[in-house]
Amino acid sequence: MPEIILYGRGSFEVVGKEAAALGKKALIISDRIMNDLGYVRQCKQYLEENDINYAVYLDINSEPTDFYVDESLQMYLQTGCDLIISLGGGSCIDVAKAVAVIVTNGGYIGDYMGGNKLASSKPVPHISIPTTAGTGSEVSDVTVITNTKNDVKMMIKQPAFIPTVAIVDPILTVSSPKAVTAATGVDALSHAIEAYLSKKAHPMTDVLALSAMELIVKNIRNAYNHGEDLDAREAMALGAMQAGIAFSNASVCLVHGMSRPIGALFHVPHGVSNAMLLPAVLEFSQEECVERLAKLGEIFSSEPSLSNTELALLAVKEVKKLCLDLEIPNLHIWGIDEEIFNQVIDKMASDALASGSPDNNPKVPTKEEIIELYKICYNYSNETSNRKGETV
Repeated sequence: MPEIILYGRGSFEVVGKEAAALGKKALIISDRIMNDLGYVRQCKQYLEENDINYAVYLDINSEPTDFYVDESLQMYLQTGCDLIISLGGGSCIDVAKAVAVIVTNGGYIGDYMGGNKLASSKPVPHISIPTTAGTGSEVSDVTVITNTKNDVKMMIKQPAFIPTVAIVDPILTVSSPKAVTAATGVDALSHAIEAYLSKKAHPMTDVLALSAMELIVKNIRNAYNHGEDLDAREAMALGAMQAGIAFSNASVCLVHGMSRPIGALFHVPHGVSNAMLLPAVLEFSQEECVERLAKLGEIFSSEPSLSNTELALLAVKEVKKLCLDLEIPNLHIWGIDEEIFNQVIDKMASDALASGSPDNNPKVPTKEEIIELYKICYNYSNETSNRKGETV
């Protein structure tokens, strides 16, 4: 976890005070949308009030890549900064994490993948400020950066990537459009579920994962349908943060392993690709994690007499229904060409396995099973059927 976590409405206002305790000049890593919404201007104001100078990098406009890491790194070095503030979604935060480590440890960000290069020097101080309730990157030890030369999303996990300070202000998430709210919300739910189902789960992560699942399940529809509902936004921000801490300590599983190649090759946002895969992967895994899936089923159910098997089945059914209500598309509806998809499906399966995440899954898949799951997910329907065969 970060050394300091500041959570709650209005917590953004203390960024200047926190920055003053860490350095004298900050590189703000954000994007044009955050700038247009006025969040970057607010950040500058809070810094100025505390006599902190700053430079600003706003060119992130997609999933995080090594190109953005290199550009923002050069700006950091050329402008004489001594701390970093990331303001935005997971892309901005992940790029900032990479820069914070490279400044003091050197090399290319891909060098750190798989623990090949360990960060032995303390990273640059980093204040992370999420504006979506989703990735949990503000509190995790993971950064995911796309290698633009081979189209591989590099999942890099080391304690050095944990931000120094996380400021989680739910007011900043109110501006998220419905589609972003849905995608990031299901991303957070994926983090919570996979942290709970992971072979690396333990009692401390279970507490956070279960709390996150309940907060997200009970509030995501309100956040989606009523974006100004600050209570729902607050619960989602807390749930996403708890899920981030949970998966940072218990790791993720098959959903994330399969999701990264989709994002790298077809430029599907991370939260969307996770959401596209979650129901089908839960169906694949359920026979090996009935008791744990039953805990998720209990969150959806008000019937005390259901067996664990019935609750596990209910959990899968309700996750499918949730994705349907949130209008999560499948790969075909998103617009991915089926012929091109099938041409790269073998590479995607290999890359998914190489990430290591599928090994944490309750049911560890073979490469052939991952290929089959990709094919299922291409035209997957989140609709469920009742006993009479009617769509519900």
